[in-house]
Amino acid sequence: MPELSRFYGIVIKMYYNDHNPPHFHAEYGSDAMVVDLNTLAIIGGRIPPRATGLVMEWAAQHQAELHQAWDQARNMEPLDRIDPLP
Repeated sequence: MPELSRFYGIVIKMYYNDHNPPHFHAEYGSDAMVVDLNTLAIIGGRIPPRATGLVMEWAAQHQAELHQAWDQARNMEPLDRIDPLP
């Protein structure tokens, strides 16, 4: 699964040709969650609350880029990296 971004121990990934709804995966240690790109709702899994807050802050800042990455992944194209939180 290609890595889109990494910050504060959190890794953001997206599968190629993955199922709908458009989403990304966030991993923190041995925990993981899945976040819907349209609503930024958690649709699966769980990571600690502080890490969840950082993921949501990052996702809100990069929602358009995440949609672009989703389109690239659906078309089996290389995914562009997305800047981490500062």
